Formats: sequence, C-alpha cells, structure tokens
Amino acid sequence: QVQLVESGGGLVQPGEALTLSCAASGFTFNTYAIQWHRQAPGKERELVAGISSNGNGNILYADSVKGRFTISRDNSKNTAFLQMSSLKPEDTAVYYCKAIMGRSAYWGQGTLVTVSS
Repeated sequence: QVQLVESGGGLVQPGEALTLSCAASGFTFNTYAIQWHRQAPGKERELVAGISSNGNGNILYADSVKGRFTISRDNSKNTAFLQMSSLKPEDTAVYYCKAIMGRSAYWGQGTLVTVSS
C-alpha cells in the first residue's frame, strides 16, 4: 500500500521556522522525484519546491519561497523534508508532498501550516 505521510505542520509566528517531513512507503522512494505543493484557503494548489530522485540533481523553488525554504531528502529513510524559515502570513496553507515518476504520482494527505501573530 502506497503511503505518503506529511508531518510537522502547526501554528507559528511570523519570522519563525518550521520543518515539514514526508514519510514514504509502499513504493521505491529513491526512483521518484519529490515535490512540495501548498494550497491556501480560496486559492489553487501551487508548486513550492521540487527535488530529483537522487537528491543531487535538479532542485527548484517557487520565487515566493526562494532563499527561505530548503527541500531535501534522505533516501535511506524514505523521507523528504521542507525546511521553512522567515515564515510569513502568506505562507499559511495546507502543504502536500507529491512523489512523481513519469506518469506515476502519489500525494500525501497534507499538513496545515498557519503563520499568525
């Protein structure tokens, strides 16, 4: 059974940091690229960051998070991470992990991040 389980969300104040985790099981994790997406209330889901299957290749970030967010992965633990710093209220959203290989894609259930004073 394929599973992607996000964790680490919560309520933080502006300027604070948070790290999200995405634990994978049921498929060959190190052959899939990983993306983090987010969906804010009333808005469409958007791509935040992506990393290649081996973690040493292409990494991309949305302009809105460049310099503040860092995506990484540990293939030995079948886990991906999104380190978020200098959080802003506009970063408030449900954050989703997505695993992709060709036409095959899996989504997690999401974890809520709320940035508010």
